[in-house]
Amino acid sequence: MAPSEPVEAKRKFFTVEGANKALPLVRAIVGDVVRQFQVVEELRQRLRAVTAGRRKAVDDVYSEELAQSQAEMEAEEAKLVGYIGELTELGVELKGPDGLCDFPSLIGGREVFLCWRLGEPSIQHWHEIDAGVAGRQPLSTAGLPGHIAHTGP
Repeated sequence: MAPSEPVEAKRKFFTVEGANKALPLVRAIVGDVVRQFQVVEELRQRLRAVTAGRRKAVDDVYSEELAQSQAEMEAEEAKLVGYIGELTELGVELKGPDGLCDFPSLIGGREVFLCWRLGEPSIQHWHEIDAGVAGRQPLSTAGLPGHIAHTGP
C-alpha cells in the first residue's frame, strides 16, 4: 500500500472567483446541513425530555419506542456527518450550525479564510486564520483582492 499524503499536502486554497464558483454546490450542501442540525437537535431534545423523568423498569413499555427513537437520532446524525464530509471534501470548513463557512485562501503569501454565511449572495469577507468570525473584514481590506493566489478550485 502506498503511503498516504500528509494532510497539509491535500489542503486546497480558493481564489475569490473559485470560491464564488463553488457557492451553488456549497449553498445546497450548507442548506442541508442547517436543516439537518435542526432535525438532530429536535430529536435530542425530545429524547432528553422523555428520558429525564423516566424511571427504569424491567417491563418498561416505552423501552422499544425509546430504542427506535435513539436509532432514528443516530441515523439523522449520520446524515449530518455525511453532509459535513461533503463540504470537507470540497475543501470548505463549516464553522457552525448557522451555515458559516470558511474557504482557505492565500493573500500576499499568507493563509487566510474567505468567509461566507448561508444567505449571503457571494464571498464578500475574509479573516485571518486565528481571528474567527469576529475578525471578518470586507474583501476590499484584503490589500490585493484581485491577486488572491489560485492553487485550488
